[in-house]
Amino acid sequence: MANVVVVGAQWGDEGKGKIVDWLSERADVICRFQGGHNAGHTLVIDGEVFKLHALPSGVVRGGKLSVIGNGVVLDPWHLVTEIETVQKQGVEITPQTLMIAENTPLILPLHGELDRAREEAASKGTKIGTTGRGIGPAYEDKVGRRAIRVADLADEATLIARVDRALQHHDPLRRGLGIDAVDRDGLIAQLKEIASKILPYAAPVWKVLNEKRRAGNRILFEGAQGALLDIDFGTYPFVTSSNVIAGQAATGTGVGPGSIDFVLGIVKAYTTRVGEGPFPTELDDENGQRLGEQGHEFGTTTGRKRRCGWFDACLVRQTCVTSGVTGIALTKLDVLDGFETLKICTGYELDGERLDYLPIAADQQARCTPIYEEMPGWSESTEGARSWADLPANAIKYVRRVEELIECPVALLSTSPEREDTILVTDPFSD
Repeated sequence: MANVVVVGAQWGDEGKGKIVDWLSERADVICRFQGGHNAGHTLVIDGEVFKLHALPSGVVRGGKLSVIGNGVVLDPWHLVTEIETVQKQGVEITPQTLMIAENTPLILPLHGELDRAREEAASKGTKIGTTGRGIGPAYEDKVGRRAIRVADLADEATLIARVDRALQHHDPLRRGLGIDAVDRDGLIAQLKEIASKILPYAAPVWKVLNEKRRAGNRILFEGAQGALLDIDFGTYPFVTSSNVIAGQAATGTGVGPGSIDFVLGIVKAYTTRVGEGPFPTELDDENGQRLGEQGHEFGTTTGRKRRCGWFDACLVRQTCVTSGVTGIALTKLDVLDGFETLKICTGYELDGERLDYLPIAADQQARCTPIYEEMPGWSESTEGARSWADLPANAIKYVRRVEELIECPVALLSTSPEREDTILVTDPFSD
């Protein structure tokens, strides 16, 4: 038996959806352990495109249990809509195939309103680049002990008390931002209406996972976003509102850290970022434009164009350490096809000093300039390659150099969005 955590090792959008789907064939249980519906995963299965935001990627595979853990913040209305959409695409979702942790905090409409109002009020240079889905405010309520959780939907008196406590905080805050007070009775009515659609999926997830683990089931823990957006170890304050690194898989589902056997870091063969914040290897030239066009770099959730740049080995080496990555899945290698020369960032220069990590202080991050080494590109196509023999020699050299610089081996190599176009080096689920 082996249990695997999948984390993005850059700023997100690394191709986790495809890799999780590919691995789910070997797993019995697939768990989301953090984040909200601000993260999007695109899966392509037999030509059918699935765009998932709240649901674990495993739902599209029959015979698997999908779990939304307590580390997630859940918009119940969005979840119901997403379930209905996926069901129309022929996927069966029942309380036997999907479970939601009873202690999962909910995203309410007031959270999205607050999120958007704050971003609109922020001055240029202080905007976070939030998706406006209410993720951050929902996590704030969780930490502030005023969240409404899934279990609260089962008892009207408890639900009303929880709403009143939340509004004691939110109404004064909204007045300060020029937003109307929350319609208390309307919110309670909305929650009572959605309760019947959510509660059938509620379960003591920590207990279920322990039983599954003891029975020898293989568990796949699926993260959202990327480690560089981690609330503690990301490029703060331009980060998400939860811990993204692999350690969150334990606290976000209720399993012990000893239950994790393999950490797979998903890494794009170049670097992208959505929204604001530092990006040392960003390209504002024709190479950046080309990466974006060939990689179809638009956000699954927002449709926003992603910023593109050369591969940053320094940053990935750093995230491999903070997440304890065992091996990486290198994705979108085919996007580099046709580049005559490729560059890899090996470190930074800051005020005349060479660094082998990105400093934590925002002002220092802004002054860091990348140190590059160049490698020859390749003219042959790598798209759809399923073995090392199908890859050009220079592509193999590029992959090997990435391994050396990040000090972590490649376990999987992805060469297209199609699930089957994957080269397996090390099976994370092997015992």
